[in-house]
Amino acid sequence: MGNLGGTLIPLIIFIGIFYFLLIRPQQKRAKETKTMQSSLSRGDKIITIGGLQGTVDSLDDQNVVLRCGGSKLTFERSAVRAILKKAGSHGDHEKDESKKEVKAESAEKAEK
Repeated sequence: MGNLGGTLIPLIIFIGIFYFLLIRPQQKRAKETKTMQSSLSRGDKIITIGGLQGTVDSLDDQNVVLRCGGSKLTFERSAVRAILKKAGSHGDHEKDESKKEVKAESAEKAEK
């Protein structure tokens, strides 16, 4: 009985380490990717797993039609790796405005 416990404990520890270092992070990444793919909308700029960049022209439950240059290409949703820019986001404009505000505040402090 004592020999069984001495053999079983390291095995359980090894399985626990394996789970927390490999399995759990992979499940988390898969969940994030699935959420990202389900949140696609028309006008999003995306990149596929093959490296093709384009803008979402239309989509349905299974497929995404990308506009790349003058062409339209159809891909499965699962082929989308990342969203580069969400449709309607003004991230660059907001960054420019915040930089202007910081410069204005710095100028005001320098005048005082």
